[in-house]
Order: sequence, then C-alpha cells, then structure tokens
Amino acid sequence: MIIYPAIDLKDGKPVRLTKGDFSTTEQVAEDALETAKAFEAQGATHLHMVDLDGALEGAPVNDSIISDISENTKLFVQVGGGIRTEESVEYYLDTIKVDRVILGSVALRDPDFAKAMIKKYDDRIAIGIDAKDGKVAGEGWLGDSDTDYIDLAKAMSEAGAKTIIYTDIGRDGTLSGPDLEGLKLLNDAVPANIIASGGVANIKDIEDLAALRLAGVICGKAIYRGTLTLNEVLDLTRT
Repeated sequence: MIIYPAIDLKDGKPVRLTKGDFSTTEQVAEDALETAKAFEAQGATHLHMVDLDGALEGAPVNDSIISDISENTKLFVQVGGGIRTEESVEYYLDTIKVDRVILGSVALRDPDFAKAMIKKYDDRIAIGIDAKDGKVAGEGWLGDSDTDYIDLAKAMSEAGAKTIIYTDIGRDGTLSGPDLEGLKLLNDAVPANIIASGGVANIKDIEDLAALRLAGVICGKAIYRGTLTLNEVLDLTRT
C-alpha cells in the first residue's frame, strides 16, 4: 500500500481543512517545497497535492509551487483541484510534468470528458470521488448531487480508470478514522486501484486500511498534528 503524504495549497501555503469547509482553513507549514523535501527525506516516494484555490476557480492557481516540487524532488506527484479542461490536463502532465492528474467534480458534471481523458492518458488520470453520506459532491466540495459514489466509480472504471481516490468529506480533517465500510464496498465493486482519503488519525487506521488491500492512503492532518509519523507508517507498509 502506497503512502501519499498530502500538501493542500491555499494562497500559496500548505493548509488543511476540516470536512472540506474553507472557513476552517489552517496553515500547517510555511513552505510547500521544503515540506515536500522533508517528506522525501523521511522516505516518502509519492505525494498528493490539491490546489484548493484552483478548485474554487476552476483553473490552476498554485501551479508554480507544484512545478517547483515536481522539478526539485524525485517524488511521484499527483495533483487535483480545478482541472476541468484538456488544456489544464496537458499543462500539468506535459509542462509541469506531474505524474498523475486527478479529475474530480468534472467526472460528475461531464463524464464524457473524463472518459476521453482516461482513454487518452490512461493511468496518468485518476478519478477523485468526494462523497457526503454516500453521494458525490463537486465544485470544490461546495455542491451536492444525487449520484451514488459507487455508481460513479463503476462508470469510470468501465471507461478504463485504473485509479480512484475516494474521500469521505464528513471525515476529512477530523482525525476520526477512515470510512472502512465504504472503502471495502468500493474496493469490492470495481477493479480499479483504490486510494483512501479522509479521517486517518493513527497507525491503527493504517493497519485497518492495509487489511482491506487498498492501493494507497493519503495522510494529511495526522502527519501535521503528529498523531501519526511518516516514518512509522512507511515502516509499516514496507513490511
């Protein structure tokens, strides 16, 4: 199981939110590049990044910072937040040279576009499914829908998506534990690799997720708050 420490960017700084609520924005580090380098020095091989300003604007905003990290580390970088056009996809993959782009709300709003990007870029595209009470949310987590998260996952998987990132918004940033039941249902429902996000607090949560045989887990606030250390989680997943 791959560990993805997370850097979410707002106004150029690493921040964390609680339950996707922008009013809860909390700066957790001074410099994104130095934070990424610190993760790499501790043994991380992958990094999850979200351009929160981009999610609100519907276009890249903090892309220069993401570019710095892509250029100055050897980390596998996956990026989401406001990537809603093929121009943005190409920009991140070909110009900034990140390793994977995450399509989130656009997969809900324009599934044909998401399917076309999957067909063209294969596993360089991940589908991000953010859900509240089992229903997919979109537009920077500010919009709701009646679409079941597993139904969307099945549609994207059938279109060829090989990686799906599932976030339970109600748990994100709460340190209350991941949605193990929802993740198990999802992992059993589709052949795609599932990456868990939201609620991870401690090493027991990592053990529980590993038992589900997921492809990866994103760790954010737990690392910044110190309830989980990157070294211990990397040691666990190496064994």
